[in-house]
Amino acid sequence: MRLLPVGSHLHRHSPLPRAAASAHEIARHLPNVPVTEAAELVDHVPYVPSAAETPPSWAGFFDGYDDTEAASGQRLAEALVARFAKVPGTTTKGTQPDTHEVLVTHAYQIAWLVRHALDAPPSRWLGLNSANTALTVIEYRNGLPPTIVMFNDMSHLPTDLRWTGFPEGMRP
Repeated sequence: MRLLPVGSHLHRHSPLPRAAASAHEIARHLPNVPVTEAAELVDHVPYVPSAAETPPSWAGFFDGYDDTEAASGQRLAEALVARFAKVPGTTTKGTQPDTHEVLVTHAYQIAWLVRHALDAPPSRWLGLNSANTALTVIEYRNGLPPTIVMFNDMSHLPTDLRWTGFPEGMRP
């Protein structure tokens, strides 16, 4: 991560077309904020749990994932955390910048970052569902554990668009 001046903002998105399109739409409302692609944000399964860790509702979902595919997903998940789940570095003057990053990514990556912030076991990403275009905010401060400021907030959406991406039985 590059060093940024105090109050800097960055806008990063997954390489997949739907995330890139969303990022560029958001960019219209964030003038002068650089928009860049980040490979770590690509949609992927971050962790393939063992049979003992897999909740019954997920039984069968991981059928067909081989060790190579699981290891690749784990490496991407580790890169995601290494790049985005940390307190900003110090500047050349020894101060820590106030940095805000907008990440346009996918439900599994949000679940993985929230699971990491909560220091939960790796398989717990399975129980963290995010709606399409929902907002999640995680704050990283020096000397403190990460704080989940907001998770899965959809208040910016019209009522009929909230809970998109969730099965009918899970919608309020």
